[in-house]
Amino acid sequence: MKRFLFAVACVLSSLSRLSAEEAPALFHGIFTPNQPRMAEVVVMMPPAEIEKYVTKVEQQSKVDPKWFAEYVKSAKPSSPLPYHEKLGLTKEEYDAYTQLWNKRDFKVVEEIPLTLRQASNKLWYIFGVESAATLTSLRFNPADDTWKTTNGVMKRVDDINADASTILGAWKGKEWKFSQETMFSKTKENFAIGETGDGKYNLLVYRAQEITSAGTPTLDKSLVVRMAKIPAAPGKPLKKPWSQKQRAKT
Repeated sequence: MKRFLFAVACVLSSLSRLSAEEAPALFHGIFTPNQPRMAEVVVMMPPAEIEKYVTKVEQQSKVDPKWFAEYVKSAKPSSPLPYHEKLGLTKEEYDAYTQLWNKRDFKVVEEIPLTLRQASNKLWYIFGVESAATLTSLRFNPADDTWKTTNGVMKRVDDINADASTILGAWKGKEWKFSQETMFSKTKENFAIGETGDGKYNLLVYRAQEITSAGTPTLDKSLVVRMAKIPAAPGKPLKKPWSQKQRAKT
């Protein structure tokens, strides 16, 4: 199937009109316009043994949900909660949990082709198929460094510089965010482009969430795509688009 999808992407690319403009710096070293490249849709998976500790924490969280909610808010995002006796784990169990967490690794769910294209309105998009089709609806505007989505406009926030304890491990990159709250619902949408800490892969990370005013989730979509980095040509090191100054959150 992956060979078929890649062949189709190549045919579509050969039929498309090549853009006279160079791709924005954001995509340098990651994509060449209209040239598909294979990518992997991945999820980060810790060893199965970690579930017994996760279950204990989930059960304990129901004992004092208000405290637990506040504790989660005060903790580092996307990382294990710091040890506390109210988590329902002994110190020995917590240490065993963190050891298992540190053994997590990427699991490849699907292999698909991705292609950078320019739309007729001069905006840029990443054409994806199957589970990565969500990326196709995002439009990058290099003029103001934003991504237009079906919800609105994602604007730049602080650059990502995640350490090894976070869910995806050590990685860094650029991030854009959209948020909106109405009397009916709250919507959040994030997109990031970066690279793993070991410098082996580029990452595309997308997240969309929506909950009703009553707190009922109506949308929770996550997508992590990785691609082996393209080797730099001799004497021409790849530029790192996230090396610019961090921007204040908007």
